[in-house]
Amino acid sequence: MTDSREKAELYALDLSGATWLSAPGSDARDRIEIAKLPGGAVAMRNPADPNATVLRYTAAEWEAFTLGVRDGEFDLPADV
Repeated sequence: MTDSREKAELYALDLSGATWLSAPGSDARDRIEIAKLPGGAVAMRNPADPNATVLRYTAAEWEAFTLGVRDGEFDLPADV
């Protein structure tokens, strides 16, 4: 579980020099961008509105998310 101090430190980071990455060839309206942060943390933003809120995830949170994606936890049912 993530402690509040770790999250506060992530949200205190200055991201003005961050290198934002997105999937090649994707449409800006349909994608997200991520930036790698110290300690394996990740920031995520909407490139269509780069001045909006930037979400930040600890290394453990990001790992749990990516493992869930790989395991199909977020797959939609075929009838949706």
